[in-house]
Amino acid sequence: MELSELRAATELVVMLFTEPRSLILLLLLLAATLCDLCTQRIPNVLTFGGTTVALLYGLASPAHHGGGLGGALGGLALGLVLMLPLYLLRAMGAGDVKLMAMVGAFLGPEATWQAVIFVFIAGGLAALAYALWHGVIGQLLRNTVQAVEAVVGSVAAGIRPDARASTAPSVGRLPYGVSIALGTFAFLVARQFTWV
Repeated sequence: MELSELRAATELVVMLFTEPRSLILLLLLLAATLCDLCTQRIPNVLTFGGTTVALLYGLASPAHHGGGLGGALGGLALGLVLMLPLYLLRAMGAGDVKLMAMVGAFLGPEATWQAVIFVFIAGGLAALAYALWHGVIGQLLRNTVQAVEAVVGSVAAGIRPDARASTAPSVGRLPYGVSIALGTFAFLVARQFTWV
């Protein structure tokens, strides 16, 4: 490990565990992960409370470089808008959407869209790992093709797409809050190492 990589790793640990905004976000994501794994729900008190903390933090921080209250509100809106289509397709729960909106409030708009890409990658990898572990990869691929065909057909016909309208047997349910937590953490690490 080179000196610059060691310095970056040290800065990462310091940033993640001493910078208040990152530490609070990571603790909230850990709580959301545990709740989602245990109950398959992410409580409103966690998402709304976390969002309130992020907005107050934004209010107290400088407004330059996408920060401040405007940055927090922008990140909140972007996190919500980017995940809302999946909720409307009934492919994701409302708690997951609210959790990503909370994350956006902490990160601001510039970082939120990048974090969402990391979250989608984490979700895709989690789905593949789950399917491989349970031996249902073929069914997952068939379901994916059928869902894409159904959405394209619905949109072409002017009908609102509905992921639950599929007749294909489900391969299982993933707690997407875990993917949001892992993707956000991966984004924070990548940002600290200036990979994004």
